[in-house]
Amino acid sequence: MPDAPLTQPLPPEVSPRPSACPGLWRIVAARDGGICRIKLPGGLLLADQADAVADAAERFAGGVIEATNRANLQIRGIGQDHTGLVEHLLAAGLGPRDAAGDDVRNLMLSPLAGLDPAMLFDTRVLAGQILDLLERTPRFHKLSAKFAVQLDGGEALAMREHAHDLWLSAMQRDGSIWLRFGLASSLSNGQALGAVPVEQGLALVRAVLERFLDLATPEQSRMRQLLQICPVEHFLEGLVIPIDTTSMPWQRPATTSPWLGVLPQRQGVALGVAPPLGRLTCAMLRSAARIARQWGDGSLRLTPWQSLVLTSLEPTELENARAQLAASGMLCHNEHPLARIVACTGSSGCAKALADTKADAVTLANLLHQGAPGSVHLSACPRSCAMAHAAPATLLARAPGRYDLYLRDARLPGFGRLRAADLTPEEAGAMLDLPTEHLDD
Repeated sequence: MPDAPLTQPLPPEVSPRPSACPGLWRIVAARDGGICRIKLPGGLLLADQADAVADAAERFAGGVIEATNRANLQIRGIGQDHTGLVEHLLAAGLGPRDAAGDDVRNLMLSPLAGLDPAMLFDTRVLAGQILDLLERTPRFHKLSAKFAVQLDGGEALAMREHAHDLWLSAMQRDGSIWLRFGLASSLSNGQALGAVPVEQGLALVRAVLERFLDLATPEQSRMRQLLQICPVEHFLEGLVIPIDTTSMPWQRPATTSPWLGVLPQRQGVALGVAPPLGRLTCAMLRSAARIARQWGDGSLRLTPWQSLVLTSLEPTELENARAQLAASGMLCHNEHPLARIVACTGSSGCAKALADTKADAVTLANLLHQGAPGSVHLSACPRSCAMAHAAPATLLARAPGRYDLYLRDARLPGFGRLRAADLTPEEAGAMLDLPTEHLDD
């Protein structure tokens, strides 16, 4: 049940601490207006809440909604009525009453948590406990708005490349479920530092966060910054919970299941769809909400690939649902060139951007075919806001319509190895429209 409307709403600009990150209560100015970020619990968005977001985007902003790479939503182009927008979203149950508890709700789950056939356990109960811990513990409100936790239940559909300050991943041991954990790394390249029985998962999260806040200075807002000066062994020694550190070497493979099209569930089917370049129109979101309500379980799952999953759809209506979503403008197949491209807001909405990446991405997509790399990232500046890990190929803007091409290299930091400089989108498209193995020629 959504909370009652605010009687005396606080101005969204009043925040527990300064931050450049938008939130529900912190609307950040951009070239195209204000940005409000709605942090969804494990990516879950109920159909009625989706309608409320669409209504808010039309009533208080310019109608532009973005799916983010942390499985959240953003409303862009917000006008002057910040308080009205926040009231509207809170009335739909889309954020906490305490502004201080909004920043820290950074918990990533699989978009098919509780439904994925490969899962070792249903992460949703523990996820709810972790979110409650973050929201209701005043000390944890000191964490950075970027401090992030991932809970992996062994699902096939899982983001394995995003780095997190703390991650937990399920494994089987002697007939029981345990949680391995790592710090300042991703599931695909991190080292498991220890493990606890799944029943101790919440206690482990609390212990790690307490230890971090005990040791970190105000300048060390992320786990990676702390571990640059604090040996990980020293960090682990101070945890107030016993952990098992035997036989910990492990990595989750970087590959994952496709996130568009028909997705298997333990019971029934799901459908993954994506708005082109992460941009949702109000009509797209309302269409997805209507189909989820009519033929699904009444909910949508946002994903870290800037897409949505409609879960528990009636199999007999699957093709009808896909046709209606495609008609609304959604991408429904992995083969579509735009499904393989990520682009930041670009100069149309960001003052720091050096190029109109959204428009250039459309130009690039028209040049790509099936042989292109798995994903291409267009970034209008070195901050790489649109992608939380290095893509196989990155086009970094240097001027309007001009890009440097980087290819991911695990031996190099950042975007990887510079392959070519000062390319137009057309020139980049000619290079990228080759099988990946020929990009080094």
